[in-house]
Amino acid sequence: MSSGCLGRRAETAVNRRLVYDGTLIIFEAVAESPHNSFSLVILTFVASPIPRPPSILLFGATSILGFHIARRFPHALVPFTSPGNTSPTVQEWATLNLEDPEWVKKVFSQHQPDILLYCHAVCDVPKCEADPAWAYEVNVGHLNRVLSFLPETTRLVYVSSDHVFGGDGVYHEHAPPCPISVYGRTRVEAEQMVFRRPGSLVIRTGLAIGPSPNGRTGHLDWLRYRTQQNLPIAIVEDEYRSTVWAEDLAVRVMSLATSPVTGIRHISATQAISRVTLANFLLNALGQETDFYRESRFQRSAPHLGKVELTSLFSDTLAQPLASVLDGHPVNTPLLSRRLSDPPIVEASQL
Repeated sequence: MSSGCLGRRAETAVNRRLVYDGTLIIFEAVAESPHNSFSLVILTFVASPIPRPPSILLFGATSILGFHIARRFPHALVPFTSPGNTSPTVQEWATLNLEDPEWVKKVFSQHQPDILLYCHAVCDVPKCEADPAWAYEVNVGHLNRVLSFLPETTRLVYVSSDHVFGGDGVYHEHAPPCPISVYGRTRVEAEQMVFRRPGSLVIRTGLAIGPSPNGRTGHLDWLRYRTQQNLPIAIVEDEYRSTVWAEDLAVRVMSLATSPVTGIRHISATQAISRVTLANFLLNALGQETDFYRESRFQRSAPHLGKVELTSLFSDTLAQPLASVLDGHPVNTPLLSRRLSDPPIVEASQL
């Protein structure tokens, strides 16, 4: 702390702030007596470090949500992709090797992250039904390996799914899970592992709509690809879910991840949307014919969700519903066109 005298009149107190070399310096100028021929002004320098942004690792940057998080916040995190994705859009990112304990140990030793944002999972319901052992290895075994080496000081944020539920209904955070598929059961088991770690957060999401890294996965690109290839499109007519834009979901998930919130949170939508309504909307937006046939979920070989709508018991800002994909987006608007295209890389952190 230092002080000095200024030989000029100071009628009022003045406060100034500036940032220099990562340090916040606060100047306080206090007038001792405005009636004297000169005023004694005391300058007080208070230096305190500016908090640095948290270091974040993102596991699962090739999921729809993970891809949008990585593109939206490129300067705020280090992305890791799931094995097997050779898309040019993710080729510069590191690849996960969660089957190797030594690799997991080395990554955490090297990065010492403040936050691990875990979006890694296999979510193909029919494939999980066909090979439950593989599904459990990826969705439960990989996470268990991560937990074995994750530093105690690292906050774990695990992104789960509405597939932990199955029957028709509106589900809040305290609703008991009731999965109907192998995939859903792996999610429930993974959540239980996360709950046992103090300070962690489980985020359940519904259906995210947005482009994928390879242009073929996710509901939007699946519709686009099959239409372009003149392949048949079957839409399950009795499925309704909380459906939001992936870029909106990415921002909310990052806000929750960097908040003090722990436990479990649902990210809801303003309305649950049927797959038929969604398909009609997206195909119209893509300028394609709405040429598809309908099936009941009971006609599918693998278990299929019915009407599963997420809601929240909380009332803070981070618990407010996101806009559904149908809200405020008439076809052929610039905003809608952007949402249907590859997510842009944001040049500055949005944290």
